[in-house]
Amino acid sequence: MRAITIEQYGGPEVLQKRKDAPMPQVQAGHVLVKLACAGINFMDVHTRQGKYANSQTYNVRLPCTLGMEGSGEVVACGDDVRDIAIGDRVAWCIAWGSYADYASVPAALVAKLPDGMTHQLAAASIFQGSTAHYLIEDVARLAPGSTCLIHAAAGSIGQLLVQMAKLRGARVFVTAGTAEKRAMAIRRGADHAFDYSQGGVADQIRDATAGEGVDVVFDSVGKATLRDSFRACKKHGLIVNYGNVSGSLTDLDPIELGEAGSLFLTRPRLADHMTNRETVQRRADAVFAALLDGSLQVDIEACYSLDNVEQAHARIENRQQVGKPILQL
Repeated sequence: MRAITIEQYGGPEVLQKRKDAPMPQVQAGHVLVKLACAGINFMDVHTRQGKYANSQTYNVRLPCTLGMEGSGEVVACGDDVRDIAIGDRVAWCIAWGSYADYASVPAALVAKLPDGMTHQLAAASIFQGSTAHYLIEDVARLAPGSTCLIHAAAGSIGQLLVQMAKLRGARVFVTAGTAEKRAMAIRRGADHAFDYSQGGVADQIRDATAGEGVDVVFDSVGKATLRDSFRACKKHGLIVNYGNVSGSLTDLDPIELGEAGSLFLTRPRLADHMTNRETVQRRADAVFAALLDGSLQVDIEACYSLDNVEQAHARIENRQQVGKPILQL
């Protein structure tokens, strides 16, 4: 079968376009899926670069087939698979191997698709949608009247966080690095958009909230913004650091959280909030239903093939993408 594999970590040059990759074996508790589409994500770039080489949460090791999000049709079921059948249309995330014609996926991570949900939209939304869902519903627990700040709000997860926060009745402040990206966040429903590259965001947030700050900050940027996030948060507020695209803050003293107002800081990961098939299906159902009724929107930026997937990686690394790139199998 066709697949994009890596045997060493590095830049796009380590991607191997194979036409003779072995078909995955159907394991107990897994389903074999014929891929229709795969999402292309920053996690794929990080996998290629080796950032999960020692991760226990995301246990992907060399050699491997790239791709941790996909959709397709079940063609075989392993032992101990109970409520998924051959012919079911499914999608999944945080199980590697989707840059290929076929993938063996743990049944516990698979969600069935509703009628009307295309494979393209499913592959473009289940990872970011599930991430935004658990961050809003389980971690932040936003309620009507809550206030939040979302950094990098024009990214795929950021756009969904904006929309879900507004659906919960929150007042939403955002940051983004360009005027185009700030305009995108406003179109998604953000109330105020700031340019974090110019500094002073925390002061602007304080001014806009009568000096209090926001209840919750969603920070996927990391080193470049995290201390400003502390300053933008109100006393006893919550900082949700769910990514570190600018690097990790390695010199943090917990006393800073006390000085900033007895703040709570968490570094959650999706895998710990997708621990069984019921939870996976619940999150997918919420995201897919909202996409189908129009209350959530996900833009597919472009469709790539196995022959030019490195172009998508380059756009992601250069922060050029605005919508979600997908791989058409």
